Amino acid sequence: MMNFNATKIRKVILDMAYSGSTVHIGCAFSIVEILAVLYRSHLTLDPLNPDLASRDGVVLSKGHGVMAQYACLHELGWLSDVDIQQYFKNGTRLKGLADAHIPGVDATTGSLGHGLSVAAGIALAAKLDHSDKMCYAIVGDGELNEGTIWEAAMFASHFKLDNLVVIIDKNGFQAMGETDEVIALGNIEDKFKAFGFDAVTIDGHDESAIDAAYSNMKMARNGRPKAIVATTIKGKGVSFMENNNMWHYTRLTETSHQEAIAELEKSK
Repeated sequence: MMNFNATKIRKVILDMAYSGSTVHIGCAFSIVEILAVLYRSHLTLDPLNPDLASRDGVVLSKGHGVMAQYACLHELGWLSDVDIQQYFKNGTRLKGLADAHIPGVDATTGSLGHGLSVAAGIALAAKLDHSDKMCYAIVGDGELNEGTIWEAAMFASHFKLDNLVVIIDKNGFQAMGETDEVIALGNIEDKFKAFGFDAVTIDGHDESAIDAAYSNMKMARNGRPKAIVATTIKGKGVSFMENNNMWHYTRLTETSHQEAIAELEKSK
């Protein structure tokens, strides 16, 4: 049975990162609950057919956090155990950034700032097809430095894309430091409201709050695109990773992998 348990997802992420000797653990951990609730309760999809035309779109604009999405696709059965074990290894189909060749991945991302434009295009296409299809875009707070984000926001507002939900992973960090030190973002909720969005700020690890936000946004077909500002903790779930930006680029050792898994086991 698929339950998209956050602890289980984090363990799969750790196993992928350790097996592939790769990075971006902290930024995958911060979006676990965001994706878990989305896949568990809110996406229109067919578990037996990832190519279903009416499937809701999910664009991970912060494509470096893709291990979290791959763990959800594994839970759905769209990725195999072998896929997970071969993550980032020679010959694998699972690269370190989101890749649209993978079932259930709607855009190749990682060059930051572009995914929201793709999501807006998917949402507009659904409108033109008179479809009820939704599209969800997950962007990082550091990614908001990119001008293309705000071009896409203007586009979404102009075309009244109320079937577009943007989730901002506000974990306070980007690759080179704290977001407020690199380029201060101010009040993100107010910024999206100024661009014509319905917007709300929530705890991005509170699954009840996430669930309510998705439900409310889906019901509000009022001609306004949606933004959920999810305040999160980079590295959430493992104490030595939380709010430690080293884990943007640090690789697991055998010891740190075992310690992280043991800590997640205790938190069940």
